[in-house]
Amino acid sequence: MSVAVPTDGFAVTHGETVLGGIQDVTQHHHCAFCKSWLYTTAPEMGNFVNLRASTLDDHTWFAPFVETWTREKLPWVQTPASHSFATLPELTAWPDLIADYQKHGPRPH
Repeated sequence: MSVAVPTDGFAVTHGETVLGGIQDVTQHHHCAFCKSWLYTTAPEMGNFVNLRASTLDDHTWFAPFVETWTREKLPWVQTPASHSFATLPELTAWPDLIADYQKHGPRPH
């Protein structure tokens, strides 16, 4: 589970990251010490960083809003996400998803 964070509002404040996984234009940044996956950057994500929610100092407010790639999930996996997609949403779906998130999405305390 992850949070899309604007690149301008994102900074690594402690430690160094290393790249993991397939190292192409999509870059998965991991903790250099424990190798935990921290965040992802990619040109197709525009001005956003895909931050793993478990890395937040306070993640108690976080709740899934959109789930993707459900065609590959294990049959017993359930989330409270408001929107669900077998793969990724079409680009034309994003404006409505963003508007709905602005109205109903979870917010930090």
